[in-house]
Amino acid sequence: MALGNIGGYQLVKPLGSGGMGEVWFAVSPTAERVALKVIKKQLLDAPTMQERFAAEVESLKLVYGSRVARLENADPFGDPAWLATEYVPGATLRQHVDARGPLSTPHGAMVGAMLAEGLANVHQVGILHRDLKPQNIILGPDGPKLIDFGLAVLADRHDYLTEPGALVGTPAYMSPEQVRGERDLTTAVDVYGLAATLVFALTGHTLYPQSNSWNLLLRITEPSDLPDLSGVPDELAPLLGAMLAHDPTARPSLDTVRRRLLAVATTAGGVVEVRRQVAALTYVSDTELLVPPELDDPRQDPEAAATAEPTAEDAKPATTTGEPEPPITVQADVQWLVDKLRRQYARRSTL
Repeated sequence: MALGNIGGYQLVKPLGSGGMGEVWFAVSPTAERVALKVIKKQLLDAPTMQERFAAEVESLKLVYGSRVARLENADPFGDPAWLATEYVPGATLRQHVDARGPLSTPHGAMVGAMLAEGLANVHQVGILHRDLKPQNIILGPDGPKLIDFGLAVLADRHDYLTEPGALVGTPAYMSPEQVRGERDLTTAVDVYGLAATLVFALTGHTLYPQSNSWNLLLRITEPSDLPDLSGVPDELAPLLGAMLAHDPTARPSLDTVRRRLLAVATTAGGVVEVRRQVAALTYVSDTELLVPPELDDPRQDPEAAATAEPTAEDAKPATTTGEPEPPITVQADVQWLVDKLRRQYARRSTL
């Protein structure tokens, strides 16, 4: 059952909530499935919030590639403000690890390589994601996809909408420069986030033990307090360690990351085969949401129903007595037409 309409989309089922608002599974008038994000109304009056949401929309218009959930539609200044992106069925990387355990070395490496390629496309149009984490990766039928660019900003923007010193991101996956509130972030911030995400995907734990946020932030910014890489496969430990370098200029490029991850992933087979394995092992088909029947079936046009041609089935006799059937008179329901004419007359007094 649909729960309301926003921007022409029927809301069907809540998908979750985040820092900016709620996310719904919704359906367009032509039965396109989308994930529709509605910004929290109480945040609309906060300084720069509506501008940040509008910036998200502008960012998503530039993002492309098969590893990113595409933008479908948006109204950042509506009441409520919202945006709709491609609906990607499947569990998040966080849900998968929590339910089924860490990924194997080759499969984790392939997921990382595919995400590195997707991030390269994002960076190519001058955008940083800035909030890479297992919750923002959907393991779909064709592999992983990046979602939720709610914290993305144009890398070369001159008008900063985040207050100086404000933290943007999720602490457990934030780079040291993010924690320090630096403005001049580079693509290295997403390299760090990707590494932190892969450590969780391969081990089930984060870079630092769970603790209060203040203590966690202090540990991230301390150069001598190294991230916990216990459990990371030997084949990947050097690369992930380099990606987590405290100095952003010491981190490898995404091209290097992808190449080295592929070298590990393809020990289990060719690229196409390992991709197939990843999709088969991580995609949970029964999580997919379908268009409800009441939104899928077209409504019958009353005028077409009244003038429909009789079919061959209608012409068949109803009995076997040999006697011809008496003609059947069909009384057409034209009340809808009467009501329509009355409304027209009420609007046009000259009729």
